[in-house]
Amino acid sequence: MKKITVSKAIGEALHEEMLRDKNVFIMGEDMAVMGNVFAITKGFLEEFGPNRVIDTPISEEGFVGMAVGAAMRGLRPVVELMYDDFATECADPLFNQAAKIRYMTGGQCNVPMVLRAPMGAGRRNAGQHSQSLENFFCHFPGLKVVAPCSAADAKGLLKTAIRDDDPVIFLEHKLLYAKKEEIPEEEYTIPLGQAAVKREGKDISIITWSREVNFSLEAAAKLAQEGIEAEVLDLRTL
Repeated sequence: MKKITVSKAIGEALHEEMLRDKNVFIMGEDMAVMGNVFAITKGFLEEFGPNRVIDTPISEEGFVGMAVGAAMRGLRPVVELMYDDFATECADPLFNQAAKIRYMTGGQCNVPMVLRAPMGAGRRNAGQHSQSLENFFCHFPGLKVVAPCSAADAKGLLKTAIRDDDPVIFLEHKLLYAKKEEIPEEEYTIPLGQAAVKREGKDISIITWSREVNFSLEAAAKLAQEGIEAEVLDLRTL
């Protein structure tokens, strides 16, 4: 085991999948030269070159549309919105195209893309940069929505999402990025669609996801002092 931050775990997942599969490429605002506003892709441009690490204009509709087209042609784009709030800017290519193409073509065409998006409040990023829109994404059939709470889950789930043949929305709470946790040193993946029991309990179940898992565990510990054993279930895939 090794101890790394959640942001480093996400970076490792991207790096390992780009080494494993030449069809994987990343794109988004400030992803290349700057190395991501959270330093997740720092050094990627030098290692993989500008054809696989792409800085985009500030046009979410344009570069998400490009990712959908690239995925339909057999590539595996991992595209980042700087904040999940900007999903409304790329609503048509994401909700009307990526989510529906497999169904509308009778399975003849897949869209194997991942849309990464930092979410959540607490960093004074103002109202247009601080929302948690996971319930919004969940209302569109055809999209898989993932919201991990730990470094180990973030890495294992992101690797699986990149290998998935359907579009995956991968939501990362900004206040989890700096959290350090132990993860396996060997390669591993975590299946989509499987929740994780973070704490056993027989009296009540707290069902949660993302950063709220930490608060739920704190609440469960307080309940235990009163003789109430609470189970904490982390959905992970929503």
